[in-house]
Amino acid sequence: MSYAPLKGLHVHSVLSEAKIKELDRLSTEVLRQCLLPGRRDSLKTRPDGTILDGHHRIKVLRDRGIDVDSLPRDIVPCGSGSD
Repeated sequence: MSYAPLKGLHVHSVLSEAKIKELDRLSTEVLRQCLLPGRRDSLKTRPDGTILDGHHRIKVLRDRGIDVDSLPRDIVPCGSGSD
């Protein structure tokens, strides 16, 4: 399946450096596994690739040179929030 390229909902400056350091201690495989669709903390995006959940883990993987745009994800349709 082909996915839209991932793009952040937040600018990198609002990401928690402490959380990034904590996640950076995990292996690449552990980070990839926890992002898998169907898991509680899966990678969640809008159809256009905007990240809704998984920003910190995606940042760590990108910094490691991983092609995050091809990662499977749970796609959340627009307008399906509580707003």
